[in-house]
Amino acid sequence: FFRVFFRLATMSTVEELQAQVQTLQAQLAATKKHTAPEMYYYGSKLASKVGDFGHFPKNGVPPRTVERMIQDYHLLDSKERLNTSSYVNVVFEPEEERVAVMGMKINLADQTVYPSSFKMHDEVVNMIGNLWNVPPSADGQVAGAGTVGSTEACLLAGLAMKFRWREWYMKKHNLTHKEVLGVVPNCVMSTMYQAAWEKFFKYMDIEPILVQPSYKTMTVTGAQIAEHVNERTCMVIGIMGNHYGGQYDPIWDIDEAIEKVNQEKGLQVGIHVDAASGGFIAPFQPYLPPWDFRLKNVLSISASGHKFGQSVCGTGWVVWRHREGLSEHVAISVTYLGGKGDSYTLNFSRPASGVYVQYYKVIRLGWEGYAALEENMMANTKILRDGLKAMTKDGKPRFVMLDAGDTGCLPVVTAMLNPELNLEYDDVRLQYQIAEHQWYVSAYKMSFNHPATEQLEDLFCDMQGQQTMFRVVVKSNLTAKLALHLLESIQECVEFLDEHAHKASHRAKTHGDQHLHAPC
Repeated sequence: FFRVFFRLATMSTVEELQAQVQTLQAQLAATKKHTAPEMYYYGSKLASKVGDFGHFPKNGVPPRTVERMIQDYHLLDSKERLNTSSYVNVVFEPEEERVAVMGMKINLADQTVYPSSFKMHDEVVNMIGNLWNVPPSADGQVAGAGTVGSTEACLLAGLAMKFRWREWYMKKHNLTHKEVLGVVPNCVMSTMYQAAWEKFFKYMDIEPILVQPSYKTMTVTGAQIAEHVNERTCMVIGIMGNHYGGQYDPIWDIDEAIEKVNQEKGLQVGIHVDAASGGFIAPFQPYLPPWDFRLKNVLSISASGHKFGQSVCGTGWVVWRHREGLSEHVAISVTYLGGKGDSYTLNFSRPASGVYVQYYKVIRLGWEGYAALEENMMANTKILRDGLKAMTKDGKPRFVMLDAGDTGCLPVVTAMLNPELNLEYDDVRLQYQIAEHQWYVSAYKMSFNHPATEQLEDLFCDMQGQQTMFRVVVKSNLTAKLALHLLESIQECVEFLDEHAHKASHRAKTHGDQHLHAPC
């Protein structure tokens, strides 16, 4: 009986296994059919897959298929070359694209294994320091570092200033290290700050003292800054090219005011220049007064290499006046990778792509090349600005210009629809209408969330926060021909909105303020 039972059970098991094998073979054949390298992507199962990959996939797919899938995602983005809301460079020569790929394989933190790549990093720091007129050092190496964008550069500069202040404050009040940790320092700057400083205030426990400028200038004076400086001020920040209108804070004026207040109050407050956008523009505008390390109280400068530095996204730079009392506060000695090296960055491992491309661009363009780019961008900015000035409605200017004009600023056009026209649409509505022409511009209200209180406040001292404005960043790829096309698109959009905006406004009344954010 048992022999018969075992034989029957075995036969059942074998039959089940054979059925399972056949099922697996069929599944494998189907998988091979739809993922084979020669399989046409749009004839594969992946092309009919609904939704995204919410789970880690069990099986891989051919490289061409993945590339096509990523291209489909990218296709749904705005066109990067028509994105005038961003300062980030988007055009590269084939040679620098190859250089960027080469840098992807190099961990710049490992200075022992990749000494030549880090030497390249140091050479770029020296060249940028020279561009900003940093005083010479004893060993010939400028105190500075490549960073992940200007955000990390701002955080590093801020930390160095905070630690410098802490040592001064501790000695002044005869405090212990533990006691001084309970004292919160402050920094003084304009409300026109970039988002990086919100991270600094929040992450590094800094009290922000913010000064509202006029909407007519978008800059602060030295006297306005100095008025708020006290013994808990670890630094003041001057903006060399705010992202709203491209204006430069008068660093030269701030330097004089800080020198005076330091002498009168016995302080040692220094200036950090946030040149995220202006660091690679202002040096090529020789008519500007000194704004960099030529000024006594400028202790550090930061910039985005990936903006007008023309490098790849994620490139930033910070340069200090000297190591003593500044960059030495943020240096970490690292030995566990087989050698010894100092790290000045918040993160550790990072690719060398940004350094490689920045080196490529500096050597490729040189002073003359960057100066030519600045000249072209400012010229094309003027085309846009003059075109907007020429647009009228009912005998009045259609736009009120808010930027600094044709010289002494970033290549940026900022304006608002003329409030005197009492239009039934605002600049945000115009932004969405322009997007119908494939162009993307920035539009926003003149208000901000205070980083300390999270309360909505007016950006300017003389304009209500509900007022809107828009901005166009003229990067190197925005040629004169494209500028004219953008002007034509804006003209068509305002004419369309003149005729149709009242209908959309009527529909939007049932949705509160949502009409500000919905395309017309």
